[in-house]
Amino acid sequence: MTHNTRLLFDCHLDISMNALEFNRDQTWTLEKLRRSEIGMSDHTFRGRGVVTFPEMRKGKIGLCVATQIGRYVDEFSKMPGWHSPEQAWASTQGQLAYYREMERIGQMRQLTTGAQVQQHTQDWIATDGEQMPIGYILSLEGADSIVSMKHLEIAWEYGLRAIGVTHYGPGIYGHGTDDHGPLTAKGHELLKEMGKLGMILDATHLCDQSFQDAMDHYDGPIWSSHTNCRSIANWNRQFTDSQIRELIERDAVLGMSFDAIMMVDGWNYTRSMPQDFQLKISKIIEHIDHICQLAGDAKHIGIGSDLDGGYGTEQTPMDLNSIADLTTIADLLAARGYAADDIDGIMYKNFVDFLVKHLPQS
Repeated sequence: MTHNTRLLFDCHLDISMNALEFNRDQTWTLEKLRRSEIGMSDHTFRGRGVVTFPEMRKGKIGLCVATQIGRYVDEFSKMPGWHSPEQAWASTQGQLAYYREMERIGQMRQLTTGAQVQQHTQDWIATDGEQMPIGYILSLEGADSIVSMKHLEIAWEYGLRAIGVTHYGPGIYGHGTDDHGPLTAKGHELLKEMGKLGMILDATHLCDQSFQDAMDHYDGPIWSSHTNCRSIANWNRQFTDSQIRELIERDAVLGMSFDAIMMVDGWNYTRSMPQDFQLKISKIIEHIDHICQLAGDAKHIGIGSDLDGGYGTEQTPMDLNSIADLTTIADLLAARGYAADDIDGIMYKNFVDFLVKHLPQS
């Protein structure tokens, strides 16, 4: 059984980070990008990237959430980051400038309203993406770069529509992956102002205590751009069943990630390789099935691949050589017995419907 994939929505791609931090020209072919990194040893993922604009088009990824990221860390932290929120803000503005350049040359198109998302989706399907830019919704991964609530208003005006309050470890607004603790007082202030603007809260990377704090205090739209199931891959980076149920009750959509450590249990960053687990793309269907069972339907699942999010093919399924290979998810779902409408929902429509409902209409 096959399913014709018309469009794929990816809810988490660090496009500007790859362009500016790793000097990757996303307009290149994948072969050219990989060849340009031969001999580089600064990162293990050199020569193993999977995301370029040509590959996105090949995989019919006509819509994505594109990130900004700028983490603050104190002078004694072992994690990478900026030593002031102002530096972090400036870094995100450079990332914004990159997206603007991609818009100028016709590679990308920023979408800030529900009507724009709906029209872009219709146009992409009607033309099969022929000669169309890739539509993107701008998201901020970790809020440390929001220096003040005035900066939040500025970000809203330039098109920021979703924010993940935390990233890894402690942050200005709360506690993230591998950390513990509730949101800070500034975190509560941030949620209040986000609610006034109608911003999407991205629950990804909230530690358990900050997650519950956010759920208890935020009344606006919520999604999780790239998080899998803790019951399958046991790490606090994933959500527990109770957290998934709470997100479902809030009408959230969860994007499935293709970082191996989030797909399988027992992965070790320094030693594991995909072949150690015989990891294939089909593993993600277990996560999808699990969430669908908790929800009783397939309306709360999408794709948030996080591909090239600081790793490459050394940490992806063995049969994933390019982001274009995500199209195989449709046939895997069809073979598992998913109906055509549900497959379309998972591939793109669940996130599109969410955005049409929650983004400003004009």
